[in-house]
Amino acid sequence: MRAALLMFGSAMAFGLMAIAIRLATAYVPTQEVAFFRNSFGLLALLPMLLRPGHAPLRTQQLPRYFLRSAIGLASMLCGFWAIGHLPLSQAISLSYSTPLFVTIAAVLWLGEKVRFRRWAAVIVGFIGVLVIVRPGAHSFELGSLIAVLAAVLSALVAIQIKQLTRVDSPDTVVFYTYVFWVPLSLIPALFVWVWPSGIAWLWLVATGVMGTLGQLLWTRALKLGEVSALTPISFTQLPLVVVMGWLLFGETLDRWTVIGALIILGANAYIAHREAVLARRQDTLQNARAGDTPA
Repeated sequence: MRAALLMFGSAMAFGLMAIAIRLATAYVPTQEVAFFRNSFGLLALLPMLLRPGHAPLRTQQLPRYFLRSAIGLASMLCGFWAIGHLPLSQAISLSYSTPLFVTIAAVLWLGEKVRFRRWAAVIVGFIGVLVIVRPGAHSFELGSLIAVLAAVLSALVAIQIKQLTRVDSPDTVVFYTYVFWVPLSLIPALFVWVWPSGIAWLWLVATGVMGTLGQLLWTRALKLGEVSALTPISFTQLPLVVVMGWLLFGETLDRWTVIGALIILGANAYIAHREAVLARRQDTLQNARAGDTPA
């Protein structure tokens, strides 16, 4: 129950961050929103990570963190642009395609074995992406491909995080990511800089605080519970974004986006379930081998 509540809180925080990004982009460019999101996010993170008694945040993987942060920043800029320029429901629905690309990246990058069932789920998920994007249709927008690119880059980041956490703690990974993100995101922001004013500051602060809160709750939820059980809870972000998009921006919900989102979410839920089943089998096999080892 605690893991489920943490995942629900994470979904709500990420949903509120998306809304704050949409509101902030009405005042400042996307590149600047990303810089302030990272800056305020780091400020929100420091008191928690540097409190007395917390383990030192040391690492010997700084080059890997730089690469992870650079790819993550590219994904962030694409994702923020999509949130600012596409209907919120479409931008968020396409972001859920990330696990599909993670499966492919795990095969190409980590050499993981993926069998027929998960490949079938990936194909079904991509059908959902095509339903939302609808290439060739009259309503097709090139901007939707930027949202898909954000998902591709996010998948590469997920693989890198998997590698980093084999050596460093989740808190260390989050901390050094932000340490690199702040100066890296400042560079593109300087080319389009506009000083925020008035309520824009509120939305910019909210992007950083909600983004950091969502990450912290997400990592702690996954530490306590199984991915297969928690993944469907993370999808509650979508109804929140849809309702707020209607209330704040007068957006209507396209039926193709709903159909595509349901297909993608179903494929993701099955992939998470299969990964959990295979992980339990692997643990059982290792435990059995350990029990057969002579004392």
